[in-house]
Amino acid sequence: MHIAVLSDIHGNFEALKACVSYALEKEVTAFWFLGDYLGEFAYPQRTMDYLYRLKDTYPCIFIRGNKEDYWLNYRNAGEIGWNSRNSITGSLYYTYQNISNRELDFFAGMEISQTITPDDAAPIMLCHGSPSSNREKLLPADPNTRLILEQSSARLILCGHTHIQQKIEHNGKRALNPGSVGSPIGIPQKTQFMILHQNETVWEEEFLSLDYPVQKEIEDLYTAGLDKIAPYWCKMTIHLLLTGTDSHGLFLQKAMELCRRERGACVWPDIPEKYCEQAYESLIKQCTQPNQRTHKAWGSRSSSS
Repeated sequence: MHIAVLSDIHGNFEALKACVSYALEKEVTAFWFLGDYLGEFAYPQRTMDYLYRLKDTYPCIFIRGNKEDYWLNYRNAGEIGWNSRNSITGSLYYTYQNISNRELDFFAGMEISQTITPDDAAPIMLCHGSPSSNREKLLPADPNTRLILEQSSARLILCGHTHIQQKIEHNGKRALNPGSVGSPIGIPQKTQFMILHQNETVWEEEFLSLDYPVQKEIEDLYTAGLDKIAPYWCKMTIHLLLTGTDSHGLFLQKAMELCRRERGACVWPDIPEKYCEQAYESLIKQCTQPNQRTHKAWGSRSSSS
């Protein structure tokens, strides 16, 4: 049995297609998704329609990520507090406005973790962050990660959320992260996922990093107007795609830090746009990746459009 494990698509349609096409060429017979299906990229409905078609054709498991909680909580709170043309909530708002209750109900029906036993093999735990929280990260140097592995009834945990492909081993147990389909950290202009190969009762992982049409996905950001709807969030998306550095989380952390320094307090999502601009400029100045010239070309296009 060969199973494709994908996480953190974030709406990157071209990357998703590349991963699925490769998986099918390798005779994958099932797909397990670890959450964060939409997020930074354009035309979210096409990503969801693609996932629905996949679900209707192959055995699939879908875990709920922390991104899905944003839209569910927004609906439950009466759809207040987000705005277009805002770097903090603009992308979330755009996605919400371009999906339907079908997607929201689909997300609501997902679990944040699930233990399965495929074909009488050893149990596997699937989650987005950790088995108990879709916001928690399983990190190699974190003692809590070792504790989670020790307490898990499964000898294999599949997790996402960090956007970093990695394998963590402790006391005969493993945590495997397939990386991010949509925006991997540490590897520019690639998409990532993992294939699990069953060897009798043992699962062997194959980490994959693939080329895909990155520039097409960037073009779609402009076509959809995300450079205006979520200006600096969009710039960070392009920066991450092209350089593999400086995650959205780091950008948000920097913007909030600047806001607190000047105003004394800062509560998400009330972060003025000027701090997003300052955070972006600060991170870009620190970037020394060799493809920075390409990034600046796209950045100048965004400024002039």
